[in-house]
Amino acid sequence: MAGEENFKEELRSQDASRNLNQHEAAGHPHSWSLEMLLRRLRAVHTKQNDKFANLLDAVGEFGTFQQRLVALTFIPSIMSAFFMFADHFVFTAQKPYCNTSWILAVGPHLSEAEQLNLTIPQAPNGSFLTCLMYLPVPWNLDSIIQFGLNDTDTCQDGWIYPDAKKRSLTNEFDLVCGMETKKDTAQIMFMAGLLIGSLIFGLITDKMGRYPAILLSLLGLIIFGFGTAFVNSFHLYLFFRFGISQSVVGYAISSISLATEWLVGEHRAHAIILEHCFFAVGAMLLTGIAYSLPHWRLLFLVGGILAIPLISYIWILPESPRWLMMKGKVKEAKQVLCYAASVNKKTIPSNLLDELQLPRKKVTRASVLDFCKNRQLCKVTLVMSCVWFTVSYTYFTLSLRMRELGVSVHFRHVVPSIMEVPARLCCIFLLQQIGRKWSLAVTLLQAIIWCLLLLFLPEELKSMTILVLTLGKFSLAATVTVFFLYTAELLPTVLRATGVGLVSLASAAGAILSLTIISQTPSLLPIFLCCVLAIVAFSLSLLLPETRDQPLSESLGHSSQMRNKVKDMKTEETSSDDMSEEAAKNVILNAQILRLDPYPVSNPALKQFNKEEANSQAP
Repeated sequence: MAGEENFKEELRSQDASRNLNQHEAAGHPHSWSLEMLLRRLRAVHTKQNDKFANLLDAVGEFGTFQQRLVALTFIPSIMSAFFMFADHFVFTAQKPYCNTSWILAVGPHLSEAEQLNLTIPQAPNGSFLTCLMYLPVPWNLDSIIQFGLNDTDTCQDGWIYPDAKKRSLTNEFDLVCGMETKKDTAQIMFMAGLLIGSLIFGLITDKMGRYPAILLSLLGLIIFGFGTAFVNSFHLYLFFRFGISQSVVGYAISSISLATEWLVGEHRAHAIILEHCFFAVGAMLLTGIAYSLPHWRLLFLVGGILAIPLISYIWILPESPRWLMMKGKVKEAKQVLCYAASVNKKTIPSNLLDELQLPRKKVTRASVLDFCKNRQLCKVTLVMSCVWFTVSYTYFTLSLRMRELGVSVHFRHVVPSIMEVPARLCCIFLLQQIGRKWSLAVTLLQAIIWCLLLLFLPEELKSMTILVLTLGKFSLAATVTVFFLYTAELLPTVLRATGVGLVSLASAAGAILSLTIISQTPSLLPIFLCCVLAIVAFSLSLLLPETRDQPLSESLGHSSQMRNKVKDMKTEETSSDDMSEEAAKNVILNAQILRLDPYPVSNPALKQFNKEEANSQAP
């Protein structure tokens, strides 16, 4: 009996040491201690409901393997921003004049100024007209100087750019004198690539896996990014930009899915936030390189060379074990988990691996049609599409409004990119304190405030308007970060990437609408639409469930279960407001003693102990 009592006491001491953090929390003020205890109780329930949470605990919650995985997502994010915003630096404004080299046949020693003075018409203010020229005449130079030329026409032999300091697409393909609309065509083509790529890569990521989708997108960045430097026509340039845009959105979808499924809890949030911070770093890097290079082709050459090392991801990038399980590839899932554990210098108990079995219901048949059939999935997709449409439309409208004010292209990218880094880092605090749902609502509310200020600011206050525009982009950067994390957690593993892709369709649609409206309507109407859309998105976001401390949905049937558990957790949290601190602590300790052991099935001694305890307490 004494040995049995010692065994029971030893088990109790092990459980008590496991709950050391809960005992330390009792020393804090009442409200903070109660909140911490309740949060940890929810975390306990989460781990019990998510078998992968226990597995990842055994693998190492955020060990060397996960740290390396997060670091691997940074470099492609930098290159994605590099290629995404390159258009803004290759269409530098150039002042063209008609090519009138025909006069050099009769006056080979004419200076450039004399040539322009004789062959280019002048405006009333004395400046040379950029799109007209005097037609050639069969006279000698003295006659031309004495009598002058009278007959004008549009440029016959192309254009020259005497004041150009850099070689850009504008003077490479003569996008002047009525051809300026092709600049907008390039942006629309890029948005069309985002539109199509969102759908294609969403399907590829869910059907073929996160690993192949990431490799395809990285291969696209290398081929289309490097190849753009060698195009010999503007139409070919548009084709390569179309390919780059698909690769950019493809990597965003597949990398978010992979990080979401490998990481748990706040580590997942931190990884996505840091990935977006490096996206802002990529925009700053692009600005610096574009400012120093004299030729637009060199910009894409540098970007392509920097992207070539991404080929190494073929050998070092892992697949998602959650996706492998959903596809019935149990053996491959176990191999990936064991490899991760070996990198983290951990050992997964064999009985825990044995719990990985094929799901009872076949989930491999999930398709895009399920977004219409499943009510919860349909609601999440529609609400998030509205939010993403609003964010995209507002972001591009603010950027175009800043361009209208005459702000230089380098300022428009450097300053907002610098401010985006702290904006995204602030999301760490928001997500920890108020969760995903209210973080999204707060960032949208900030965007509403800045857009309303823009409506009432007079045009004379140019500096103040630029400041408000910058702060608006600051808020939207935070919204994008929260949005990606929240969307990935709301969607089930079997259709996570497809859902993110469908939602991203709304992003491209919002950007295209912004480009269309701002070029055809007064300046205040696009801003007014920003306010209206932001208010609608804010209202709809309140309909979504919270996902913090909740297990990830694996299949379509799991969505409704998660929604019910969220409601139960809210009821529990409300009823616990009147609970004393000591009672809440007892709930935590009892729950952990009975349930916290991640391997309860494999511990017969503990099962026997619990059985004896129950018998001793029976009447």
